[in-house]
Amino acid sequence: MEEENINYLKYTFFKMRKDWYFLDKRTSEEAKRDFLSIAQEVSSSLRASFFSLIGTRADTDFMIVLGSKRLEDFEEPISKILHSFLGRYLEVVYSYIAVERRSQYFARQKVEDVSGPFSNKKFLFVYPFVKKREWYRLPFSERQKMMGEHFRIGNKYRGIKINTGYSFGLDDQEFVLAFEGDDPYEFLRLVEELRGSDASAYTQVETPIFTCIRTTPERLMELI
Repeated sequence: MEEENINYLKYTFFKMRKDWYFLDKRTSEEAKRDFLSIAQEVSSSLRASFFSLIGTRADTDFMIVLGSKRLEDFEEPISKILHSFLGRYLEVVYSYIAVERRSQYFARQKVEDVSGPFSNKKFLFVYPFVKKREWYRLPFSERQKMMGEHFRIGNKYRGIKINTGYSFGLDDQEFVLAFEGDDPYEFLRLVEELRGSDASAYTQVETPIFTCIRTTPERLMELI
């Protein structure tokens, strides 16, 4: 694995505190303008995508994905958001770190092929993932065969792109899976079929699952 092909990802999920909704309009509009200024600054220096989860989950309202060649680049933007006017009314409810890189099972895969969080697809389905330890004790050829089945199933659903982020040692999970697409029902059918694959038997954890709707910072401020 070549170092220059590594890209770090930071998934941060935010929840608005209840007292936000009781602010007067003038104060809330000032907080929104402050956030939009920070969002513009962040987007000019890092890869950034914004998603709404209003209406898809009860425990989080929006998510920001950041991408960079350096892990430490996430420090300043998240700090700025939390110290902003809007940050007074925000709680970070989930946070994940992962790395984009070529799959060990498919050496010809390019990192550019796994940049799902930053595409133009309408939906992003995100969840942390942990495999059973028994999986890693299997011969590589056996694991590769099962992953081949996994990818063949995925290729049947042409509207859904599978992206795997690696988190070994960087975070609690081993992977962060991110599926991008425009049709939620197509994703449902994909996951339903994947449940029957051989590799699925070695799954230990794959929750929580987040259905994220791609949006702009401006639209996000309207929604909250």
